[in-house]
Amino acid sequence: MSLVSTMIKRLLSHCPKSFRAREDGSIAVEAVLVAPMLFWTIMAGYTYFEAYRQSASNIKAAHTIGDLISRETREINSAYIDVMEEMFSLMVANQADLKIRISLVLYDVAADSHSVNWSAIRGGFTEKLTDANIGQYKDALPPMSDQNTLILVETSNTFVPLFRVGLGNIELENFIFTRPRFANNIKGNV
Repeated sequence: MSLVSTMIKRLLSHCPKSFRAREDGSIAVEAVLVAPMLFWTIMAGYTYFEAYRQSASNIKAAHTIGDLISRETREINSAYIDVMEEMFSLMVANQADLKIRISLVLYDVAADSHSVNWSAIRGGFTEKLTDANIGQYKDALPPMSDQNTLILVETSNTFVPLFRVGLGNIELENFIFTRPRFANNIKGNV
């Protein structure tokens, strides 16, 4: 017999038999025991749902940026990138630590390598994508034909949960690539 059941039997043996037989008040005792678990479950459900909602918002915003740039036939400049950053911040609800990096990547089949035509950063990114560091993305990029370009949109946002239910701050990072629709080489002056 466990220690807890032994202790309960001892306590009940010291109570009068009429007190042990009564059942009124049992619902109140059960409510006191269950209410904290119920509130924690509701808070945890809300927090996890909010994290998934925020992640979906970030992905949609990154796809929107990639799609807008893919339709451009004019040169992309700093003002255009600033507007993309503003749109990104409007599309995501949690604006903690927003980062965005947009790059146009060219593939050369003879060298079997990618090169960066232009790259722009906003927010917390510290360096633009360059020919020197594009190699780290080689496995993540889709197969491309010779001299074709790809718009690469990288976004990042920190999700800070409202309630502490075992879920800490989460860095929501997205890596989206889109092919240009109208012009293979979108000019950039950023």
